[in-house]
Amino acid sequence: MLPVLKKAAQGEVRVSDVVDQLASELALSPSEVAELLPSGRQTLFANRVHWAKTYLKQAGLVEYTRRAHFRATQRGRDVLAELPTRIDVNFLSKFPEFNEFRERRSSTDEKDETEDTLPPVPASQRTPEEEMRTAHRQLNAALGQELIDRILAAPPEFFERVIVRLLLAMGYGGSAAEAGRAIGRSGDDGVDGVIDQDALGLDRVYVQAKRYKADNSVGPGAIRDFFGSLNMVKASKGLFVTTSNFSNSAIDTASKLGARIVLVDGGQLARLLIRHSVGCRVEETLAVQRMVLSGMWLEFARRVSGHIENI
Repeated sequence: MLPVLKKAAQGEVRVSDVVDQLASELALSPSEVAELLPSGRQTLFANRVHWAKTYLKQAGLVEYTRRAHFRATQRGRDVLAELPTRIDVNFLSKFPEFNEFRERRSSTDEKDETEDTLPPVPASQRTPEEEMRTAHRQLNAALGQELIDRILAAPPEFFERVIVRLLLAMGYGGSAAEAGRAIGRSGDDGVDGVIDQDALGLDRVYVQAKRYKADNSVGPGAIRDFFGSLNMVKASKGLFVTTSNFSNSAIDTASKLGARIVLVDGGQLARLLIRHSVGCRVEETLAVQRMVLSGMWLEFARRVSGHIENI
């Protein structure tokens, strides 16, 4: 991570250029540079550079400037001024943002039933299955944050297209053309779009989308305004999506209003994008096998026993 941060401190850099430059500076052999991940889609070294960038970003040491580009933040330059000999996970643990990233978990409905009732298990005591699930959650947390960062860096119309694709993937909106005409074309009375709840258009959902940064929460006033907009069009259902979060008073306001207003914050939005493969794709599938020979033996014994009785 230290070499990656040093490159980012020189100004805006492209991640692929960093991969090439560091491979040369670290004197990696051609075979080391060409070594692939098991998926065969990316080299091992490039993967590690990308993860270094992601970890540094979560600790606030670098920031994304545009697609595939990043640079050091003031915090990152301050860290380098301390002349560290190494930057690793333990080093980054001094930053609260990085600890929040590592502790981030999927929503309650995606957890194991026992996850909330059992105490945390130290890494040294985890089973291989628990390690895999922990790694899977960390991968999704990193991917989810990158998806939100990409949305925030893109023009507003991009956010609207992402919502269109997500709702279509979830079974709403009828055809892509119909959904595309709906979202972003209303623009009146505080409603950003209208999308069919079913393919025939028998019911409709009105959508409000707010592209805010993480430190800018949606308050109760925005919820009340959206509720008023729903009343104007005599709508009973609304979807309020934001890239940030909702204040407690905003959540309380939405629960007390007459219309059915569903709130989707940045964390849930990221999970939905991943679950429905919108803006991302499955990179690799790991199959966990279980032994069934004992069951096969019992079935074999049963059949042999029946055959002997018939004789």
